Amino acid sequence: MIDIKQVEKKPTVVLVGLNTDRDEDLFASSMQELRGLSEAAGMKVCAVVTQNAEAPTQATFVGSGKVEEIKTRIEYDDADAVIFNQTLSPMQIRNLEKILDREVIDRTALILQIFADRARTREARLQVESARLQYLLPRLSHMRTGLTRQGGASGSKSSKGAGEKQLELDRRHIEHRLAELRRELEAVNKERSTQRSRRLSSSVPKVALVGYTNAGKSTIMNHLINDFADGNTDEKKVLEQDMLFATLDTTIRKISPAGHRSFLLSDTVGFIDDLPTTLVKAFRSTLEEIKYADLLLEVIDFSDPDHARHMEVTDKTLAEIGAGEIPKIYVFNKSDIADELGTTMVQLPYVRDHRIYMAAAKDIGTEELLSLIDKVLLEGSQECELLIPYSKGSILAAINEGSEVINTEYLPEGTKIIAKLKKKDVNKYAEYISSTSEVHRRKQADNS
Repeated sequence: MIDIKQVEKKPTVVLVGLNTDRDEDLFASSMQELRGLSEAAGMKVCAVVTQNAEAPTQATFVGSGKVEEIKTRIEYDDADAVIFNQTLSPMQIRNLEKILDREVIDRTALILQIFADRARTREARLQVESARLQYLLPRLSHMRTGLTRQGGASGSKSSKGAGEKQLELDRRHIEHRLAELRRELEAVNKERSTQRSRRLSSSVPKVALVGYTNAGKSTIMNHLINDFADGNTDEKKVLEQDMLFATLDTTIRKISPAGHRSFLLSDTVGFIDDLPTTLVKAFRSTLEEIKYADLLLEVIDFSDPDHARHMEVTDKTLAEIGAGEIPKIYVFNKSDIADELGTTMVQLPYVRDHRIYMAAAKDIGTEELLSLIDKVLLEGSQECELLIPYSKGSILAAINEGSEVINTEYLPEGTKIIAKLKKKDVNKYAEYISSTSEVHRRKQADNS
């Protein structure tokens, strides 16, 4: 991989894409995304080469004529590397590097490099290193083409050449390091599970921001932190930048807006089409934070012409990690840009059912989003009458913080409240629910 920190100028790259069966617009969008990924990795795109074909060429992925065209572009622009929009086989990378005399990077390796550059927490760094080593392991045999794989005199103890010996050493080293990483990640996962258990025991609702990369999740989170978080809000904010995968680490902050329910808001890594399998596996423990949310805010860049496909990718990824059935609000962000482009003709902010059209960067729609969060969190709630003993002040505080309290009355035997409880909280606080409460009568009828 190019180490951009060791060069003063940005490395220049030629982008290559092969379209075998995609719609032309989808293919063009995919190539534009590759440009965004390259720029996010600190590289400068100097040329783009594409080809239409029924299937990839086995030896070099693209045809021999196209390889010569790429070579010409490299020489003309003095490019440092070539980036392909698909995942290449180790043999294809080896053959292309031999012909082009330049480093060849495929889409998977590019995304892995971005993740490695952006990882900040110990857990993220461990996850990325694990993913990169898993990607590297099957490619080792094609990385030492200059070393002989045969040698040793007849009758010697080993007929293995220097290349083969080094290959085995490298493989053992990687496998050993992967085992170490698995152990370290297991320890981190246990710590995360402990923290998650504490949050789950709380009645404060859990809300998670999800969506395609660069849709505006961090912008929404920072606005909510700035306006409604306690303490030093600047320290609690996340990196907000107009680029793919600006943030990787999961961040959880408590949001306490006046006149609305408090909730824990988490921001997770953005999704992308063809996200490397090794990364999905490596980040599974982080992504599992989403599974425990009471509500998902799926943020969509409404100004992107390809936003419908981005929604499909997000929904597919959510289903893969077991979060497909969690209640969801579709947040169509950057709707002001879409309005300028003539895509939308509604007055912003606009709310319809579980959808909101807003512009987080201009702080348009924040109040309406909070009201919609309140509404969706209360869907399926049951109105209950509870009597909380004065000795159980923590229970009363939890209900006040995590539920909509309609009425409070102080009696000699305790605090009587009428509140709307979620189903799981009805079971959790069953012993305090009054026998005159409608939900209690229904439970009694079900038991009989």
